[in-house]
Amino acid sequence: MQSFQDTFDTYNWATISARIEATTIEEVRHSLSKPKKTIDDFLRLVAPAAQALLEPMAQLSQRLTQKRFGKTIQLYAPLYLSNECQNICTYCGFSLDNPIKRKTLNNLELLQEAMALKSMGVHHILLVSGEANNTVGIDYFLNAIRLLKPHFVHISVEVQPLSIEAYTLLHEAGVHSILVYQETYHREVYKQYHPKGKKSNFPYRLATPDRIGTAGLHKIGLGVLLGLEDWRVDSFFNALHIDYLQKTYWQTKYSVSFPRLRPAEGIIEPNFIMEDKHLLQLICAYRIWNEDLEISISTRESEQFRNHIIPVGVTSMSAASKTNPGGYVVDPASLEQFETSDERSMESIKSLIRQAGYEPVMKDWDVAF
Repeated sequence: MQSFQDTFDTYNWATISARIEATTIEEVRHSLSKPKKTIDDFLRLVAPAAQALLEPMAQLSQRLTQKRFGKTIQLYAPLYLSNECQNICTYCGFSLDNPIKRKTLNNLELLQEAMALKSMGVHHILLVSGEANNTVGIDYFLNAIRLLKPHFVHISVEVQPLSIEAYTLLHEAGVHSILVYQETYHREVYKQYHPKGKKSNFPYRLATPDRIGTAGLHKIGLGVLLGLEDWRVDSFFNALHIDYLQKTYWQTKYSVSFPRLRPAEGIIEPNFIMEDKHLLQLICAYRIWNEDLEISISTRESEQFRNHIIPVGVTSMSAASKTNPGGYVVDPASLEQFETSDERSMESIKSLIRQAGYEPVMKDWDVAF
């Protein structure tokens, strides 16, 4: 099977870092003026030199987003299935070495959580789980999807890397999108953040989007955990990955998310601090580089940041999120994966979007039909 690994192996972390740092403002201006952008233009747009052009970048990002997606924001909510996990990850509250109470939703609890989301008007859900293959493997996921499919028009999944065969089963069961984050593309330090468990296998995780693409899923979501390593270099490799996937699985849609390290039980402090202005720059860089890319912002981000980011390039937002299994009604006190920052209700976020002159979209009729 073809793999991104071959492309990835032709690049070097230190070399990319040096190229980013050496970028001049004239090179940024040149990239902004080009009608068609390349991965080298993305590199320049995330460089420190591009900070001086953040205002024109934001204006261009806004125009491109409105041209391609209109003035709409898709709303969704996560539904956490389980906090059981066999991995040790130094940044995650679900890590195996955290002495927490573990919980996996049964059928009744799953439907109770689903009905709580339905009562908020949610039609797009993201199923999330820790990596515990014996407890929450493909059979569990297929059962959950069977129970939830009658109630939601759009089901996305963010779980452990699976085989092509398993992704094919999810596709046939009606899953619309699969999200998988490499966390960091810095191969040399990856093992330090993932010392134990299947997640410590860097090449297997790197090849996961290829397996999803081969299985024919409608959309693949990528991202890096912002705060582990240099966000500029990690984001370049994430964009490089998307660039490869779009050329290889051209019938598939792609999205990018921006999880910044948030407080959670027993996790490390961020290794690299990413300020709001840097995240704004990154969102603009993705939009200017790739007009078709869907861009999502979660409740990890603050109210203030989410208030102002709506017109700039975002196409979807989560709202009223709970990051613990049973967090909506079944077991609100169970351990969350990370603390959310924006805790406003779904109605409040819908009102915010309207005040910005945009339309909150709760149901994607294209998917329904």
